[in-house]
This record gives sequence, structure tokens and C-alpha cells, in this order.
Amino acid sequence: MESQVRGGTRWKRFAVVMVPSVAATAAIGVALAQGALAASFSVSGQSFKVTTDQLDGKGFVQYGAIDSGYTLDGKKTAHPVAVSAFKSATIKNLCQSVVTPDIPLLGSVSLILKAGGGDTPVEAENLYIDVEDLSADATFRGIDIGVAAKDAAKGPGIAKGDTANPYGFAQQADSVTLTDVKQTAWATTAGTFKLSGLKMSLSKGVKECY
Repeated sequence: MESQVRGGTRWKRFAVVMVPSVAATAAIGVALAQGALAASFSVSGQSFKVTTDQLDGKGFVQYGAIDSGYTLDGKKTAHPVAVSAFKSATIKNLCQSVVTPDIPLLGSVSLILKAGGGDTPVEAENLYIDVEDLSADATFRGIDIGVAAKDAAKGPGIAKGDTANPYGFAQQADSVTLTDVKQTAWATTAGTFKLSGLKMSLSKGVKECY
């Protein structure tokens, strides 16, 4: 699929931050299980992997941006990304995973989130995905290629706080279908994010969606 990291957590947004602390990791797990965190997935200074069987999106725009933040040891980072934004989207069989290495006494710890694996897909509105790498089969409908980011009106527009050139290259489409998606991302943010059949697991070692 086709952003200085968006600032502090806002209502209707959540941040999952993996740090080298067993207590902090457990607290995140409890919050997720209780449904307290419901609209974004970001990991300070780390990318994470995402797979889905199918994403159907309406009102699509894609533009370049820069994600910046801090590593777990406090160093500044910056990463070029392609931001894929949708006014609305349904996602079948979603999996998101992140591995935090070098936790004292444990080594690597993996967090995996799964949702939309049954008859009810994940539903999102004003969805933004900051992607570093993507593979998928894609079908675009009503596509315009080479518009300026600021002029792309079919999607939700450039996200507030994104470090993006409003005159830079962008593309847009009325709708898009992506199948067999595998991607590495730095942030996922949505105005609303309904995670049907949400399941979370924490485990020692390296376990990822792909």
C-alpha cells in the first residue's frame, strides 16, 4: 500500500509502544484485551509487519512522506514512507506483528495482533498506513496518476502533521482492491478502527505475520 510521526495520542487514536520492560508490555496487553486501544498501531523507532487476505478501500490517495521519531535508546530516526490513505476500508484476515529485541532476561519478545478472520472483516474510516515495503495484487478503479498531493481530492487528504511536500507526486483512485498483502509499515492510523474478533498474543522469540 500505497510523516514526522504524528504527535501525542489523541482521542479515538491509540499507540502500542514496545519497550524493554516486561511490566509495560503486560500493561499494553491488558489494555488491548479490554478494548481500550482502538484506532492506531505505531511502534517508536521500529517498523512492523502486516498481512491481509484482502483490503477493499474507497477514496484512495497515496503520497510520499517522512516518518521521524526516536529509537528505544533515545536516538532520532527518520524514514521515507509511502502513505496510503483511504476514506473507508474493509480488511479480511488482518495480522500485525512487531518484535522487540534484547529485553533483559527474556531476549526477543513478539507481539501479534489478529482480527477480521471470521465472517466480519475489520472496518476503518480515514485510514492512513505509512509503508516502507509492499507486495500485493492490486486493482485500481478511476485512478489518476501524477497529481500533486495537495490536489488529490478522492481520498481523505494529507494527514495533519505529516511531513510531506504538498506539491510532490501523488496518485488517487475512486476505489482499490489489494489481495495477498504483505507489507512493512511504520504507522497505521484511523479515525475509527473496528477490530472484529481481535486476538493478541505475546511470546518469547521471533514470531511474525510473515
